[in-house]
Amino acid sequence: MRNICVVGTGYVGLTTGVCFSDLGNNVTCVEINPEKLELLRSGKAPIYEPGLEELQERNMRSGRLRFTDDYTLALAEADFIFITVGTPMGDDGAADLSQVKSAARSIGKHLKRRAIIIDKSTVPVGTGDMVTSIISEHAGPDTSFAVVSNPEFLREGSALSDFFKPDRIVLGAMDHAAAEEVSSLHEPLNAPVIITTYAPPR
Repeated sequence: MRNICVVGTGYVGLTTGVCFSDLGNNVTCVEINPEKLELLRSGKAPIYEPGLEELQERNMRSGRLRFTDDYTLALAEADFIFITVGTPMGDDGAADLSQVKSAARSIGKHLKRRAIIIDKSTVPVGTGDMVTSIISEHAGPDTSFAVVSNPEFLREGSALSDFFKPDRIVLGAMDHAAAEEVSSLHEPLNAPVIITTYAPPR
C-alpha cells in the first residue's frame, strides 16, 4: 500500500486517483474548485465514464480515497504525487501550461518529505525540467524529490479498461531509481514498462 496524491480531478486525474485507490493504495485528490470539491465529496463524479462513479463511491467508503483543497494535508504523507491538471490548447495551438506551473509551485511550497512527482498531464517536451525547476525554486533546501514523466493513454468511454489493462507503461526520468519506484507502483497491472530519459527541449 502506497500513499498517493493526485493534483487535479479532471478526466485523467479522477480516473487515476480512483483506480489507484481500487488497487489498494491510499489516495488523496486535490481539487481547488469549491463546487467540484463538494460534488466529489458527496460521492459523485463531475465527468461521465462508465463504472467510474461506482468505483469512486466504493473506495471512498473503504477510506482509501478522499478529496481536499488543502495541499498541506494532501502532501503530508504522500510518496507519489501525480500532476494531472488541464493543459488546454491556446490560440496558437500550444498547450497552456499555466495550471501545471501553478501545481508545481504549490507542491514545492508544501512538500516537507521525500516524494516522487509524476507528470501525467498532456505536456510538450521539456516540461519535466520545467517542473523540476519550479519545485526546486519553492521547496526548502533540504527537500528531496524526483520528477518522472508518465504520459497517459486513456480514452473516453474505456478509461477504466485502459488503466487496468494497459498495453504498456511509459516512464521518462533522469533519476532511474525514481522511475523504478513508479514502475513498482504499476506492478499489479502486469504491463510491460518502458523507461527512458527525458528528451532535450526543442
